[in-house]
Amino acid sequence: MFDIRAIRKEPEFFDKAWARRGLEPQTPQILALDTQWRDGQTKLQGLQQKRKELSKEIGMIKSKGGDAGAIMAEVGQLKDEITALEERDRELSIEVDTLLSKLPNIMNENVPDGADEDDNIEIRKWGEPQHVGDKDFPDHVAIGEALGMIDFETAAKISGSRFVMLHSGIARLERALAQFMLDTHTQEHGCIEVSPPLLVRDEAMYGTGQLPKFGEDSFKTEQGHWLIATSEISLTNIVADMIVDEEDLPRRYTAFTPCFRSEAGSAGRDTRGMLRQHQFYKVEMVSVTTPEESWAEHERMTNCAENILKKLGLPFRTVVLCSGDTGFGALKTHDLEVWLPGQQLYREISSVSNTGDFQARRMKARCRKSNERETRFVHTLNGSGVAVGRALIAVIENYYDKADGGVFVPDVLKPYMGGVDKILPENGEVQQPVKAG
Repeated sequence: MFDIRAIRKEPEFFDKAWARRGLEPQTPQILALDTQWRDGQTKLQGLQQKRKELSKEIGMIKSKGGDAGAIMAEVGQLKDEITALEERDRELSIEVDTLLSKLPNIMNENVPDGADEDDNIEIRKWGEPQHVGDKDFPDHVAIGEALGMIDFETAAKISGSRFVMLHSGIARLERALAQFMLDTHTQEHGCIEVSPPLLVRDEAMYGTGQLPKFGEDSFKTEQGHWLIATSEISLTNIVADMIVDEEDLPRRYTAFTPCFRSEAGSAGRDTRGMLRQHQFYKVEMVSVTTPEESWAEHERMTNCAENILKKLGLPFRTVVLCSGDTGFGALKTHDLEVWLPGQQLYREISSVSNTGDFQARRMKARCRKSNERETRFVHTLNGSGVAVGRALIAVIENYYDKADGGVFVPDVLKPYMGGVDKILPENGEVQQPVKAG
């Protein structure tokens, strides 16, 4: 959401900034509606003043026993005009707000220009990718099905496509990953653990930018609630409609939740395996800061997500997203991409974004210093810390043992796995994994 006064003052700045995202000039339409609204406001105020003056005149005439019928008729006509103008004022205000709410954030000037993910820029890389060039290396689907612990067929029977059912050691490994991530974020990264609602109202979706533009990407119940696509929605809205003392910032939250996405715009993408599903688990991080601290917090959160992958021993790289790949609400985004030997590719496992005051304006979330009346908008940041399902894929593939078809358990996860060193088929038999076609 944007301040219309800023757009009136610098329309060229906003159109130039949105052009980096591939948008045509937006301010002519916005300012045309705004001009109509302001003209209507001027006329409305004039009519209201005239009605006030005529009402006084009626009172004076009646006090002297005179006939005020003609003036009363004029006041009645003014009332009808004022009602019509007030309705038009309301309609124009909604039109302007709707236009503004569908426009993306103004990206930071340091975001590199580019069309899509191919133009993202690598910042750093950690770890040595394993099995590079091994085109016969099995992916997580082949490994998990050979173990008898990843079952897409039964999930499809129950729920349809883009769902999975996990069993035994792999199911426990997923839970271990989530517990490890939560413990790391709370014990080492200073986050407060939250178990938030999974169903939210329209206002919460609007506050973080999911509505009105991305409604089709989420699931909505018949009762009107939305299933969260990420716990960022619930966590960020903790400060909605609040004035927070700056001395209490930053506020840092983390949560482990299921997430639900319709994947409306991803037809044909990542249809094999667990990479893109309607239901998945994620550990999320959200920070609420003062404007002065938000960029330092962005780097800190990126380092927190990187720390998770380092502890797991998973090779990854960190990239800054280009203008064409930066999300709707973000000023700037860092993506962490983990190495998947089954795909012979780095794939995104975490996105860490600074949204500045973009969400705060929509949520009316402010801060102020103690003993001061003046308020300002907070800055909000969010990041996957990390996607549990994708971390599970990465562990399965990077810790796969070709010798017996098992999956080694990373050292940091062993305490959460009851000391188990390796996931093996419960019946002792392993089918030969088949490389994805």
